[in-house]
Amino acid sequence: MFQTFDSPASPAQGPARLALLRAQLAAQGLQGYLIPRADAHQGEYVAARDDRLQWVTGFTGSAGFCIVLPKVAGVFIDGRYRTQVKLQVDLAHFTPMPWPETKPGPWILENLTTGAIGFDPWLHTAEEIEKIQSDLRGSGVTLRATENLVDAIWPDQPAAPQGKVFAHSDALAGETAAAKRARLAAGLHVAGQKAAVLTLPDSICWLLNIRGADVPKNPVVQAFAILSSAGTVDVFIDPAKVDSAVIGHLGSGVHLHDTGAFIPALKALKGPVRVDKATAPLAVSQVMDQVVWGDDPCRLPKACKNEGEITGMRAAHLRDGAAMVEFLAWLDAQTLTGGLTEIAVVKALEGFRRATNVLHDISFDTICGSGPNGAIMHYRVTEDSNRAVGQNELLLVDSGAQYRDGTTDITRTIAVGDPGPEARACYTRVLQGVIAISRARWPRGLAGRDLDPLARQALWMAGQDFNHGTGHGVGAFLSVHEGPQRLSRISEVPLEPGMILSNEPGYYREGAFGIRLENLIVVKVADPMGDLRDQLSFETLTFVPFDRRLIDTTQLSAAERAWLNDYHAQVLALLATRLSDFARSWAQQACAAL
Repeated sequence: MFQTFDSPASPAQGPARLALLRAQLAAQGLQGYLIPRADAHQGEYVAARDDRLQWVTGFTGSAGFCIVLPKVAGVFIDGRYRTQVKLQVDLAHFTPMPWPETKPGPWILENLTTGAIGFDPWLHTAEEIEKIQSDLRGSGVTLRATENLVDAIWPDQPAAPQGKVFAHSDALAGETAAAKRARLAAGLHVAGQKAAVLTLPDSICWLLNIRGADVPKNPVVQAFAILSSAGTVDVFIDPAKVDSAVIGHLGSGVHLHDTGAFIPALKALKGPVRVDKATAPLAVSQVMDQVVWGDDPCRLPKACKNEGEITGMRAAHLRDGAAMVEFLAWLDAQTLTGGLTEIAVVKALEGFRRATNVLHDISFDTICGSGPNGAIMHYRVTEDSNRAVGQNELLLVDSGAQYRDGTTDITRTIAVGDPGPEARACYTRVLQGVIAISRARWPRGLAGRDLDPLARQALWMAGQDFNHGTGHGVGAFLSVHEGPQRLSRISEVPLEPGMILSNEPGYYREGAFGIRLENLIVVKVADPMGDLRDQLSFETLTFVPFDRRLIDTTQLSAAERAWLNDYHAQVLALLATRLSDFARSWAQQACAAL
């Protein structure tokens, strides 16, 4: 099993560790300390060694931070984790804070009038620290860069990851690494920049057509790199991760160095050097002579998948779609007899993906929430929380896979028995959001924030909403959460052809049920229509039936019904020959026209 069901943290661990940290602060003459979720590479998913936020607080979410002050410790979490955090931290010692509604700087000033707050400059970006400092300016509170004080009190901190690097074929990448280096270097030259510093693992993996195993569920390698305007790349990496085959794959123009050489190399750089203020650790720019703030040059090209990558993603989704249909057919048969648990469901789903014989990993821990657990948006079942799948309730399953040709991410909410008319009405509104995004056409230049309302309109009309973005970017055999593209109220990045995103509206009723439906979609150039000649639209990549038992057809418009019937017809046409006789028979019923 790729997924485990242990409980990596508990609320009971927090108070003693918080006391140890406060003792460290007193010894250092500090009044507070910032504990981020991030590591030195600013990835969303971190290795066990870097999971400091979890170790101190017990909170296991993939985003958030803690600010420890003398009398209060705020755990800042976004809308995805409002329910989860209350279950995972000791509320007598940690105070959940809604973020980004509550900003760190003003919150600090509400709770502290004077003193220094420590932070590790390797774990925070320049942009992040600059914002907090701006809010603190003129007060008696300051920020002070320090060594990592959590590491100082973590006696059994895991070792740094030692995952081996492996080559990602040019055929699947759709472009050689040499061509990518030349293309990006030309952009640096035109901008008058001598080099760019790369700190994001997925950027480095994409640029060099390599993959790794340093972070669970994400095939990335932890390293730093410097891309010169001449097209050469210096990579700073533990040499034990790289063998002769990888060195041969990298070819000339790529030079490997031990990680200890990174800081000296930064200090030696001459001329304007690009650093991404929003993703690079502050420590990088602090040691450099001439920094020019600018976007990581890999992020946007990586987001705009080429035809080779899109072809691979299509193939991965058909393979994964067939595994999902086998799973859903099995699940329907099992729920008739009862006795299923959340863990049993997760194990079965991974088994169907393993049966493809090409599963590299799962793309994140499967979220399998029955009944009220479905309302915990990023719920991870453990042996302690494992719940029986009850009758007459909803089961939410959000999962994904890593194949060498693509990354998948799909959510389906399933009826177990008859969950009732209210659940069906809410499910149908969420489905209407999926359909609205899927059918969208828009003038080139619009961003994710412009499309996000389409997914919410049916819910808004019923006085409902969901407290997360409609969609995140997805990598091609890379991170399942990828920037800069998003479908979100706060995303200002224009959507461009080749960008892959999730389309996942939801609705959650704490203590009762959760609903989320998710397909992956890719931006494409739309066929000309009317006066708007330069439009974009989406191609759907995910082909798995929606649960017809949960659809209130009276809520659907004729256009929505037509889209759904056409989608289900495509599911059958694309997957029928890939399915067992049992699953094919199930799919024919599941995909019947409404």
